[in-house]
Amino acid sequence: MALTDKATHRWAVVGAALMSALSVAACYSFKGGSVPPHLKTLAIPIVQDQSGYGDPRLRDEFTNILIERFTNDNTMTLVDQSGADAILEAIITNVREEAVSVAPGEEVRQRRMTVVARATFRDTKFKKTLWEKSFSQYGDFPSGGGPSLRDAGVLEAIQKLTEDILNETVAGW
Repeated sequence: MALTDKATHRWAVVGAALMSALSVAACYSFKGGSVPPHLKTLAIPIVQDQSGYGDPRLRDEFTNILIERFTNDNTMTLVDQSGADAILEAIITNVREEAVSVAPGEEVRQRRMTVVARATFRDTKFKKTLWEKSFSQYGDFPSGGGPSLRDAGVLEAIQKLTEDILNETVAGW
């Protein structure tokens, strides 16, 4: 076999292997896709609070931020439950506070609010659950700042949680 014949043969083998790999890859779907095309509308009922945290504003703040995330994302149109192709339900299951930074002498300098929520994304057209998952996020705040800083820690955790839920819904395929 001449040198040019070897080079031609080598490129033919490489080309065949590449075509084979591409055809196999086309048979599979990978994460990073989008919402199924038949789901155009979404309902987000009021988030339930089963955490026992005791702040009556918690569920409304979570619901409003979640709705704002999906409104700004614009992947799906928000509607009431009766006309929705999909429903996203969320339940706050735990809210806890803990020390995260302790200085010498056991002085707490930084505290953390952790919020845990379980969310379920259901396809109402085909009557099936697309995903159900627990999410956990936190917000840190300086110790000794009182309830307003604690609330800011909870708000930061909710902001992160709603971003995670949005990402799981629109890109977690």
